[in-house]
Amino acid sequence: MPDSPVLFQHVSFSYEGSTDPLIVDLTAHFARGWTGVVGANGVGKSTILKLAAGILQPKEGQVAGTTSAIYCEQRTDSVPPLFDDFLGTKDGAAASIKDQLGVQNEWRGRWGSLSHGERKRAQIAVALWQEPELLALDEPTNHLDGKAREFLFGALLRYQGVGLLVSHDRTFLDELCFQCLFVDPPDCLLRPGSYSQGILQAEQDRATTLRLREEARHEFERLNREAGKRRAAAAEADRKRSKRGVARGDHDTRAKINLARVTGKDGVAGKRLRQMEGRLAQSQARAEGIKVKRLYTLGIWMPGARSKRNTLFNISAGSLSLGSDRTLEFPDLLMKPDARIALTGPNGSGKSTLIAHIRHSLNVEGEKVTYIPQEIDLRASKDIIARARALPGAMLGKMMTIVSRLGSTPQRLLETEEPSPGEVRKVLLATGIANEPHIIIMDEPTNHLDLPSIQCLEEALADCPCGLLLVSHDIRFLDALTRQSWHIYEEIPNSGKYRLKTG
Repeated sequence: MPDSPVLFQHVSFSYEGSTDPLIVDLTAHFARGWTGVVGANGVGKSTILKLAAGILQPKEGQVAGTTSAIYCEQRTDSVPPLFDDFLGTKDGAAASIKDQLGVQNEWRGRWGSLSHGERKRAQIAVALWQEPELLALDEPTNHLDGKAREFLFGALLRYQGVGLLVSHDRTFLDELCFQCLFVDPPDCLLRPGSYSQGILQAEQDRATTLRLREEARHEFERLNREAGKRRAAAAEADRKRSKRGVARGDHDTRAKINLARVTGKDGVAGKRLRQMEGRLAQSQARAEGIKVKRLYTLGIWMPGARSKRNTLFNISAGSLSLGSDRTLEFPDLLMKPDARIALTGPNGSGKSTLIAHIRHSLNVEGEKVTYIPQEIDLRASKDIIARARALPGAMLGKMMTIVSRLGSTPQRLLETEEPSPGEVRKVLLATGIANEPHIIIMDEPTNHLDLPSIQCLEEALADCPCGLLLVSHDIRFLDALTRQSWHIYEEIPNSGKYRLKTG
């Protein structure tokens, strides 16, 4: 594979209708290996990947360096290009990738019934099979179970080209990336090392900048006090050299004043004042020139309410069809008003299907249910944003405040025609919070969210009094928030017969 870096040279980009540019004068060098692209939802990470892959063109500047590039988007709505070719080929590389990522030939005819985890594996498998010079992956670990994540990590380690990785998975960013591009519009800063190393360096740089600014302010204040003394001295000198108030007959006093004017002694205080005012202006310019990026307040309060009903749902044991002779058997299911349940299982085992069944059996009023699906397609995302824009002023303001506290810029979200998946999930969550829910159901809640937002969400859910039903492969997230575990497993490998165990 050619060793050709991807070069961004003074690249600027903005979407039509936006008041502010998203990317401004970005110059960066992406060499072989993995570069993490990190930042809050909606700041332009996906845009940078699309610019690198040639899907978007800069408004200013240029992107150069590759002849073949593939961008794997966050969404899994569509069948990947060349999927049929990949499944049909007999070459060893394809067979190895299929085996590593668990891609099956029978997926060809049932894309619509595949889980999003299975779709994500198929999407990445096809991309790796093509061996592009540039591989741009947008949240590749979304929806993947633990086994699939391990296989994916190994595959990405073996990739030999230029890799750009947008991810909320800190392990991937730390163990794959040799550098990270930190995106915080209008600034983009490329830092060497892993994500954690970059974050540490950013914190140290910020602390240094704050110290320098504080020192500059103290110096300005010191000089300002000294300037005040010199102004008083100059005023006193002006008073002394003035003949105002000196009697016309007081020839000795008038002679002394004239002598001081001739020798220049009366101008020393004024000269010292002018020198000090010059130093003061320079000091003020230095203090004002040290810019510290504002840190926005993060964190939300979840004003949920405990339902007064005895149960949120009570479902008799049964079986659900998962398509293609695949089934999920489940026992009696009951959820108390303050229960916190983790639902886990491998990709394609029916977790989302079970959630849909539970939602139809809830003993909770519709407006008291906050449901965040695993994936939201582009059309639905646009509808959600359109409804958000149409909210009454007070409700819109409340919702946007919550979105802001989750780390996104409300104004940019209102302007965009194609919101990021993370931003859409924040809008849904914010709308649900406003209704003080009795139950929150989230299918892969950490998917698409940036790292600070995940922390905010975890802290908010920890204090929420309502019931929680969380589907996730993020065990750390589940351990922090849930008290009960429901796990789906396959009774016999490759049988397609799944069973739910509660505990």
